[in-house]
Amino acid sequence: QVQLVESGGGLVQAGGSLRLSCAASGSIFSMIPMGWYRQAPGKQRELVATITSGGSTKYADSVKGRFTISRDNAKNTVLLQMNNLKPEDTAVYFCNTFVGLSGYWGQGTQVTVSS
Repeated sequence: QVQLVESGGGLVQAGGSLRLSCAASGSIFSMIPMGWYRQAPGKQRELVATITSGGSTKYADSVKGRFTISRDNAKNTVLLQMNNLKPEDTAVYFCNTFVGLSGYWGQGTQVTVSS
């Protein structure tokens, strides 16, 4: 079982930056893919970025060039650096992973971008 705890959300003005962090429990972190999702009010949860165990990354078109996902296997942590934030980035951001057929989610962290 994997437990995920997000941190780093907050209120920022448009054009600003935030860095989200997700701490994972367990000894298998370096072997599992990690992802960030977000859910805005009244909308479905959507994929933001993923990173494989080998470090390959993918991004949603809406965040390409602005967000960067990275991982620190020594600290069991995955990061999401968010630059040039826009009001439409406002959402609850969730950390996610899959181990076999089981999916795991954190509790989420709120990101609010004011115009």
